[in-house]
Amino acid sequence: MAEVWLRTNRRALAFGAVPPLVVAAIGGWMLQHFSAAESAGLHWTGVALIAMGCAFAAAILMQLRRPRIAYRAGEVLFHLRSGPPLAVPVELVEAFFLGQGPFMVKGASQGSEAVNLVARISQRDPSYAKREVKPALGNWCESYVTIRGLWCEPLNGEVVRRLNRRLREVSEARAAAVGQAAG
Repeated sequence: MAEVWLRTNRRALAFGAVPPLVVAAIGGWMLQHFSAAESAGLHWTGVALIAMGCAFAAAILMQLRRPRIAYRAGEVLFHLRSGPPLAVPVELVEAFFLGQGPFMVKGASQGSEAVNLVARISQRDPSYAKREVKPALGNWCESYVTIRGLWCEPLNGEVVRRLNRRLREVSEARAAAVGQAAG
């Protein structure tokens, strides 16, 4: 089981589940008011709306369990795309710090900026310099991983201190374990 270091934005995901649930509710209303015998088309449209609305809402709500950053077995896991997380050996993650970047929301005024979290990856292993990520969630370029603040828990100095403290703790523990194994 992975240790969660940075959670997703739960409010945004919960808010995103509302429209599919409204669609499901409309389907439920249609199901109550149109029986299969009276109007089969409207009845089955209601069934389809319920199924689609619930499926989309469930897919969105399942993202609540998925952190933005986690740690497992010597690797820092960045959840910035669909599918499995991008894993980086903990000894290559140098630090976390706050940054700023574009707001990245349709309808936001030009020039709007949001607070982002940036992870610096060591350049000792160039294979971790760039990765493909979902642009809405972040960016990974030139050994810097940017996590858009809109899609994670609220970012502040305490969050960054907590991340760096935990990074230092697991790095020191791994270094001690390697030292004991070698000696």
